[in-house]
Amino acid sequence: MKIIVVNKNINPNIKKLLISKKNEIFSADEYVNGIVNGNRNMLSKAITLLESNLNDDLKKADQIIKMCLPFSGKSRRIGITGVPGVGKSTFIDYFGLKLIENNHKIAVLAIDPSSSLSGGSILGDKTRMESISGKIEAFVRPSPTSGTLGGVASKTRETIVLCEAAGFDTIIIETVGVGQSEIAVSSMVDLFLMLFVAGTGDELQGIKRGIMEMTDILVFTKNDGANIDRTKVAKIQFETALKFFSTKESNWLPKVCCVSAFEKSGFNELNVIIEQYFNHITKNGFIVQNRKNQSLQWLNDQIIDNLKKDFYQNETIKKSITKITQQIVNQQISPIYAAKELIKKYLQQTRDFNK
Repeated sequence: MKIIVVNKNINPNIKKLLISKKNEIFSADEYVNGIVNGNRNMLSKAITLLESNLNDDLKKADQIIKMCLPFSGKSRRIGITGVPGVGKSTFIDYFGLKLIENNHKIAVLAIDPSSSLSGGSILGDKTRMESISGKIEAFVRPSPTSGTLGGVASKTRETIVLCEAAGFDTIIIETVGVGQSEIAVSSMVDLFLMLFVAGTGDELQGIKRGIMEMTDILVFTKNDGANIDRTKVAKIQFETALKFFSTKESNWLPKVCCVSAFEKSGFNELNVIIEQYFNHITKNGFIVQNRKNQSLQWLNDQIIDNLKKDFYQNETIKKSITKITQQIVNQQISPIYAAKELIKKYLQQTRDFNK
């Protein structure tokens, strides 16, 4: 496939051609040409393909990912999490503005929780990030979790690849902050930011050790008004507590800083710490090794996802599962025994198919 790189200042007609077929079906080549030339419409459509459940869409999405991989991998990937009410979207909105001021192009992948009953999601982050949503240097994409374990959209890794191929040098992933989301996001990013707000009680008491250990920078938001004194005290408490944690694999000692999106303060200090962090992990080689480990984790997750999908689409399983689940409900068999029986049927059917 030949990639046509468009000089937007000289030949805008090619760019127009790439978005003229709004109601037509695009080939994988057309998607990739659009993406690498910064066509947001094509990028959005490609991400929609990733999130589709249709086999034809997923096959084309796989082609697109494969062709975009050579153009990816050059961004800084930043994960941001925090409990509801900490002000994640407000923080990202102003943090994004500061990055744009420093000549960065940012893509924000805002993960919205899906209802376990209806499957619907709010997808309201574009309205909460008003400042960057209208910027040409920013791309905000809300994506539903669709019940994915860990509170992260199932195609987040693939979406990162597409955004990097589109020329965004900073990828921000906002999680729903459901506990397991931190673990999932940490396997996708280079830098992990945990947001806190002081004055809500004993902050240290409610923080899980595992989450603290994967955090690179702790940020206290809403450092303004009557909350300034509480934030100062909490910052000292966290800095003291961090001394008792084991050394991170990156050999980076987590930092604590305080910001206020309302007063637009603290973000210069935060950016200095971020630069220090990336200089540190680049110099000691951690960023390269971490990316390799993340690729292997991606492989493992894909194997599990594909096996699970194939298992539940298997005709033998479909025929057996209704009867077996009813036996579980009636307490005739245990879930452990039922799972083993279903897996035996699946493996036997697979062996017979391959004979």
